[in-house]
Amino acid sequence: MKQRILVTGGAGYIGSHVVKALGEAGYQVLSYDNLSTGNRWAVLYGDLVIGDLADKERLAEVVREFRPDGVIHFAASIEVAESVSHPLKYYRNNTVHALNLLEVLRQEGVGRLIFSSTAAVYGEPEIMPVSEMTPTAPINPYGASKRMTEQLLSDLAAADPGFRYVALRYFNVAGADLQARIGQHYKNPTHLITRALKTAAGVYPQLQVFGTDYPTPDGTCIRDYIHVDDLASAHLCALEHLLRGGESEVFNCGYGHGASVREVIEVAKAVTGVDFPVVTAPRRDGDPPELVADSGKIRRNLGWTPRFDDLSVIVGSAWAWEQQVGKLSS
Repeated sequence: MKQRILVTGGAGYIGSHVVKALGEAGYQVLSYDNLSTGNRWAVLYGDLVIGDLADKERLAEVVREFRPDGVIHFAASIEVAESVSHPLKYYRNNTVHALNLLEVLRQEGVGRLIFSSTAAVYGEPEIMPVSEMTPTAPINPYGASKRMTEQLLSDLAAADPGFRYVALRYFNVAGADLQARIGQHYKNPTHLITRALKTAAGVYPQLQVFGTDYPTPDGTCIRDYIHVDDLASAHLCALEHLLRGGESEVFNCGYGHGASVREVIEVAKAVTGVDFPVVTAPRRDGDPPELVADSGKIRRNLGWTPRFDDLSVIVGSAWAWEQQVGKLSS
């Protein structure tokens, strides 16, 4: 019998790519999503249950009926700037709702969970690249709310021998399904690559660069961009680790090198062939100058091997997806 995997937030950007990877790998998958930012059409495999993590009774009913062998937890709020202005929303959605999920899983005897965490837990690390041993010191409520959930997982695993987890700390996720079936589709996207491509497509009149006075070679922030399908494969590696009895772990997910905002813009212009307008703007609250992953641990321990470590490939797949967006109704 196919192993059953419950995916919270399975209709979202990253969640839907992981659902696709699970389906292609032969897992039986069920997505649980309130569709606040996700899309029905993005769930390519398995069924979709409309539900909210705030509704513990509904969640418990779904878990009881589906009887998952493991859970992958994405459902969360993800915008750094919004977290600074609306912190309580982030602590509720990202920490309190994760606690709801953990209480339900413990009640129903489900002992394997993969958690969608973030490099934002590191704050402004002094040494690059960032390893899992780097102290966590988040500088915004988004990162803090995710770090609190990691602590919940660690404490539960220490108290309950039947519970094991993997926390994957994502760096900057970008790109889209190479067949352009799914991709990022938010009402108000904040990701640099998506904003740049929508500017090239004429959706926005200009692209804003938030801060040009950072202590980096060209003054703009540097990030480690990872293709969403490579990130999805990292989730499958983590799942296989837990299914074969592996211990709780934390892993970085990135390529180990970064690109500045200006460099991303140049690639976007080259890929699209559009010399779109770019303007400078003040720094955003909560943005560290540089975040680059040391991903050696997940490569060594889980055998993760990325396939799309090329900024032109990442941007190209996202651009192909942008050509499809206008045909969709959310």
